[in-house]
Amino acid sequence: MKVLVIAGPTGVGKTALSIKLAQKFNGEIISGDSLQVYRQLDIGTAKVTKKEAADIPHHLIDICDFTAAYSAADFQKQARAKIAAISAKGKLPIVVGGTGLYIQALLYDYKLGASEDFGQQGEHLRQKYQAYAQKEGRVALWQLLLKKDPLAAEKIHFNNERKVIRALEVFDLTGHSITKPKDEPQKLYDDFLIALTTEREVLYERINQRVELMFAAGLAKEATLLEDYEDVQAAKGIGYREFFPYFKGEISLDEVKEAIKLDSRRYAKRQLTWFRNRMEVTTWVDLITQPEAIEALQQKIQAWLEE
Repeated sequence: MKVLVIAGPTGVGKTALSIKLAQKFNGEIISGDSLQVYRQLDIGTAKVTKKEAADIPHHLIDICDFTAAYSAADFQKQARAKIAAISAKGKLPIVVGGTGLYIQALLYDYKLGASEDFGQQGEHLRQKYQAYAQKEGRVALWQLLLKKDPLAAEKIHFNNERKVIRALEVFDLTGHSITKPKDEPQKLYDDFLIALTTEREVLYERINQRVELMFAAGLAKEATLLEDYEDVQAAKGIGYREFFPYFKGEISLDEVKEAIKLDSRRYAKRQLTWFRNRMEVTTWVDLITQPEAIEALQQKIQAWLEE
């Protein structure tokens, strides 16, 4: 089953390219973004507008209340179902997003979770970590997981004490991540993975401009939806978490804006590192400084589709 994937850092033009390729290759788009699943959070997540979508169907957008939890395992299950349904219609599934963990979990046979029963050893560890959490707090417990198993820590919210403890238990007793199988994961699809990039200075300027446009579009008002929900998963996203010191009267709105720009630039750097080091990229493309490269890209996709 063929799946086209468009990945890369924030602000690099994934949405525009996805719609262009969906139009050319009879595709439907599956969002691979961990925040676009939330209803009402539109500006900070840079959701595609109705006009931009140009009647191309988009999936896994606006499927959760912003107070809900949504995991890589949820995405993995739902996106695979969408890929099957789109393919069954004779159309091309196009997965678009910058959340590397989601895309990796989708394309490979990662088992997100673990079913091992470790008996008395496991029970002893659970009691140990429960006592630690009671004494030091949930954040401190999660930080232990972050040191031991950053892949699991990225997936599990610190408030989910039971899952954090389970991940620590699996890592301590098996030496492998709860998110990662012992065997080398295998690809599930015939995928063509496009990773978009550009010169760092250009990317950072685009990110800064994007944040300015978000504020002009009403991001500050949208963020107030989360003011009383600081502990929910959506509130941890870049573009929203930076507002909480402002809500508490600790910083100005201009300082919020600068914090979002900084966090977005840092995240873009981490995204590029993830796709370089953890993913099997078919082709890297810079369509910002080399827009003419799209013709060669389309030819490569056509050849792949005809294989």
